[in-house]
Amino acid sequence: MPHRSDTPDLFAEAFPRPKPQTGGWINAHCDGGARGNPGPAGYGALIQDDQGMVLAELSEFLGIRTNNYAEYSGLLGCLQYALDHGHRRLRVVSDSELMVKQIQGKYKVNSPDLKPLWQEARNRIAKLEAFEISHALRHKNKDADRLANEAMDRGMKRPSAPGQPAPTPIKATPYPTKSEAPPNPYAKADAMLRGFTRDGVVHILGNATLPDGVFVKIIRE
Repeated sequence: MPHRSDTPDLFAEAFPRPKPQTGGWINAHCDGGARGNPGPAGYGALIQDDQGMVLAELSEFLGIRTNNYAEYSGLLGCLQYALDHGHRRLRVVSDSELMVKQIQGKYKVNSPDLKPLWQEARNRIAKLEAFEISHALRHKNKDADRLANEAMDRGMKRPSAPGQPAPTPIKATPYPTKSEAPPNPYAKADAMLRGFTRDGVVHILGNATLPDGVFVKIIRE
């Protein structure tokens, strides 16, 4: 039988153990982007407790998507993290004014591609005890922006920093709906194609190909 002392624990009185936080707020900064819109897309999120301790860094490549799809994916990732880990109060900061005001009910959701994402976000928010979302300028969302770009780099098989080995390539997911897929590049003679450069080579998005001898004009976006 373990020994129990009747002597008071002086150390416990001098240095009381902190009580576990229950029901407190967690804070998330999220960001999403696409290189080409639509193009290789990803989202990132930094999640912290109310004392500023980092709880998680989320970074996911999404395939060929739009900017707004990636922004909503970042919000959904934060909501799912909170639900999976038993956090009932969540504050979210995003630099997407469109998404923030749509979630707040200030803007209507007219895009058929965003409506399912908006509805899913609302469903997850309803499972929380409290939720807040606010807009911040991009320079105040640097960590989330960095994580989103790391996700896009992984998807494009590009090392995140000099000297790092190229990560395992991730296969891009197909377009879920026709409205999100890029138009046929040869539907019009003057249609603009989108792509990106890597290692000095131009890569055209949308599985489009150009015949030999065609001159192209590259414009930085």
